[in-house]
Amino acid sequence: MTDFTSDMKGMRVRSRSAAHRREYIAYFAIIFVVALPIASLTWVLSAARHWRLPEKSPFRAAWSEASIIAPIILSA
Repeated sequence: MTDFTSDMKGMRVRSRSAAHRREYIAYFAIIFVVALPIASLTWVLSAARHWRLPEKSPFRAAWSEASIIAPIILSA
């Protein structure tokens, strides 16, 4: 009788880095979705206060926040 469970040459084994990448993308997406309305409101208020458009768009500001916060959450 042949034991097929011990022969892993043909089997695709998922790496830990793929799991970490999926987890990072999930956290990044959640943080980005939450940060986008806040960044938009901040952008509008800053534009109204200074009478000129801020350097960063709301999309870029939310992206920046998510790229800062997501690694901090994963490293904890």
